[in-house]
Amino acid sequence: MAEFTLFIGNKCFSSWSLRPWLAMKHLEIPFEEGFVRLRTPETAANLARISPTGQVPVLNHRLPNGEIRIVWETLAILEYLADLFPDKKLWPADIGARAHARSAATEMHSGFREVRYGWPMNLRRPKDHKPLDAEGEAQRARIEDLWRQCREKYGKGGPFLFGHFTAADAMYAPVVTRFDTYGGTLAPDTRAYVDAVLSMPAMRHWYAEAAKEPWPEPGPDE
Repeated sequence: MAEFTLFIGNKCFSSWSLRPWLAMKHLEIPFEEGFVRLRTPETAANLARISPTGQVPVLNHRLPNGEIRIVWETLAILEYLADLFPDKKLWPADIGARAHARSAATEMHSGFREVRYGWPMNLRRPKDHKPLDAEGEAQRARIEDLWRQCREKYGKGGPFLFGHFTAADAMYAPVVTRFDTYGGTLAPDTRAYVDAVLSMPAMRHWYAEAAKEPWPEPGPDE
């Protein structure tokens, strides 16, 4: 059996699943993919068998003694991987940049509710501008300002928020898909960051597999 198994949901819309999957695939950390189809009568029971919270993603790490270590919650998985693979540089080396990256990642984990609900991740949906309500628009502007701050202060060495790919980019990857789907004409610097994430081979792989999913959910207009 593989050392790592990452349990995820449907690639078309499981935004939380995308985050650690993208990090592991991009950083070439080998893993086996476990899958639980979401939005079915059996979903809750299937999730209960593999997840302490009844949600995905969940990482199983098979230790040399055969024990299975279970890590749940996206940020916890990313932190665990950062501890196991310090050479992959999932967080910036500089302590100030690292603190900024962790702050940005945590803000994503706990915030931007109106953007997430107003612009749900749906890789089947045709690209078309969709206005947000006032609170959603304020959150959208905050995301762009945050990306801008990271790029201007720490990202000069590459195309990502902190130059090279970090856990912060993994956390914002589903939001990148939302900006691309619903955002219409984006500011040039926002467009450049969105394109950098979308052009990652791992991200293209995720999109290709999402396009092959045979299930009807979500519909292209959801």
